[in-house]
Amino acid sequence: MKQDFTIAPSLLPALAAFACVARHASFSQAAIELGMSASAASQSVRTLERRLGVRLLHRTTRRVGLTEPGERLLREAAPALARIGGALQALEESRDVPAGRLRITAPRIVVEQMLLPHLPAFSARFPHIEVELAVQAALTDLVAEGFDAGIRLGESLADGMVAVPLGPPQRLVVVAAPDYLRRHRPPETPQALAAHACIRYRRSDGRLMPWEFTRDGHDFSIEVGGGPIFNDSGLGRRMAIAGLGLAQVFEAAAAEDLAAGRLLRLLDAWQPPFPGFHLYYPSREQLAPKLRVFVDFMRDANAVSS
Repeated sequence: MKQDFTIAPSLLPALAAFACVARHASFSQAAIELGMSASAASQSVRTLERRLGVRLLHRTTRRVGLTEPGERLLREAAPALARIGGALQALEESRDVPAGRLRITAPRIVVEQMLLPHLPAFSARFPHIEVELAVQAALTDLVAEGFDAGIRLGESLADGMVAVPLGPPQRLVVVAAPDYLRRHRPPETPQALAAHACIRYRRSDGRLMPWEFTRDGHDFSIEVGGGPIFNDSGLGRRMAIAGLGLAQVFEAAAAEDLAAGRLLRLLDAWQPPFPGFHLYYPSREQLAPKLRVFVDFMRDANAVSS
């Protein structure tokens, strides 16, 4: 009978390094996460390749990719590595004091409006938690990307996620600078936007975001054009202030500019409030202490500030 294959303990770090390089498609990025040099990470993977007798990664000066054997090994080994990491993390987090690195993904507006104002107080109360914020507009696979939680609009969340409402309902507004409106007749309906320069947002998947409206309970979207294109949520508002065209932004992000008269709102009757952002995380039997206190703290802080 063939004996079970038992990996040498010395190869476990090499296997973990290989999985990290494969996830980042980069030795340098993996080395940062692993706390070693890129050359050490490369040597670790080469040791694993020599031990197994197969090439696991394609390497060029520009990119790193998986070979077919590498894809197979990663597919089989990743769950086991995740279980090992989970067991070690559970031991770390079993202490009474919430501690460890907490990785959160959120769009820029959430980071600026809902997290940054409250992070000093959170850090003062929980000094052993290291918060890492990743500003990302696209919906993220938390497990695959190694995040503890994310914050997105509730309507975009995947099934199987625990979602906690965070903050008040949100509202989109169409805005323009007074100077632009002196040169162009304000639109009275969304259809009239075809005659205007509309500043557009390009999503991470390459698609241009349509503008969304609601009338008499009916939701619809319009493909707009004519204006500049951006891929950062703060740029659209600034482009509108500069008089480059109309923009559709979150009302909270434009509140100061609206109050100061730098921007004027349009088509208000077509944009009622909608359910806001949710803090979400994978369903777990027992929530890690560091995440539990973060969820409770940010939910309470944004309830007060709203």
